[in-house]
Amino acid sequence: MHYKTIVLALLQQRTEMHEELRRSRKLLLVLEYYARELKKSHEELIDLLSAVPGYHPSQISSRAMELAIKELEDRLPPVTPGNGTLDLDEAMAFINNLHTSRA
Repeated sequence: MHYKTIVLALLQQRTEMHEELRRSRKLLLVLEYYARELKKSHEELIDLLSAVPGYHPSQISSRAMELAIKELEDRLPPVTPGNGTLDLDEAMAFINNLHTSRA
């Protein structure tokens, strides 16, 4: 998974936050922090979902990622409407397209 790429996209959606982090030279530090958090959450959710009946093993990782991204988004400041951002489904489709185009 490209955790940093996902986090960077989430931060760029929050234009003011992204710009302030960039100006203060804290963008990389915050990016790496949230990427570690996203990875940890993703791995924990994989473990949890693996124990839930009804999930096909091939669906567990992607569902866990969806939940981990949503969890992270809930912790970040809200996106300002009208700045050309993607919703979660569009973001996941974009990430999946990136992933499959690199394969």
